[in-house]
Amino acid sequence: MDKITVPVLKGMKGKQKITMLTAYDHPTAKILDNAGVDTILVGDSVGPVVLGYPNTIPVTVDEMIHHTRAVARGTKRALLIIDMPFMSYQESIEQAKRNAGRMFKESGAEAVKLEGGVNMHDTIKAIADIDIPVVAHIGLTPQSIHRMGGYKVQGKGKDVEKLLDDARAVEAAGAFMVVLECVPRQLAKEITEMLSIPTIGIGAGPDCDGQVLVIHDLLGMLGDFRPKFVKQYLNLSEEIDKAVKAYINEVTAGNFPDDSQSFH
Repeated sequence: MDKITVPVLKGMKGKQKITMLTAYDHPTAKILDNAGVDTILVGDSVGPVVLGYPNTIPVTVDEMIHHTRAVARGTKRALLIIDMPFMSYQESIEQAKRNAGRMFKESGAEAVKLEGGVNMHDTIKAIADIDIPVVAHIGLTPQSIHRMGGYKVQGKGKDVEKLLDDARAVEAAGAFMVVLECVPRQLAKEITEMLSIPTIGIGAGPDCDGQVLVIHDLLGMLGDFRPKFVKQYLNLSEEIDKAVKAYINEVTAGNFPDDSQSFH
């Protein structure tokens, strides 16, 4: 399969749906890449999903680089995207360029992603202008959950025009793709048809140009936690529980290891 690049993704708009999944480590990245996913996102979701943080806000640049380097070593075909964590780009444009450049240079990622619309127009443009591809993220932006009052659907009522303005702003700034999170289906469809760049939905309905899920949600590794927009394709948490209990039983009973697992 041919390598997925920024021009390839832009050319897929309106012709072929784009697939995106998160990965945070080398073996997962290899599995996703070999399976044929188009894009792999090392999201700042690594905080709550892998590192045990309460949300994405505590995640650092160093942590993002660390996990992305591991993912990069397992990725050959998919386009690799790294999230810019909270306060790595909001302070100033110079700070944003410096951190984007460091993350791009040290991690092996091929694009950066940051949250915000109209308010991040100049920042997106500055990063894109130094030849670092940018994925925008509008709608529900997890780094802003305290302002938003939690994880709530965005783009209803008087907020419709704001989200349309955000979408226009990130495209005008030079983002090559935009994630729409927790947006009503009809509004996501309108934004997708309005923009010339691909839209990637998460809780934004089927009319986006592509979809993204957190791999742990897809595999059922987070227990009973399941947002409305998640489809669980496997209950891996249950399967791991069974395997670990079988191991414990065999070890305590003296059945593992047996002769076949021993050296002679």
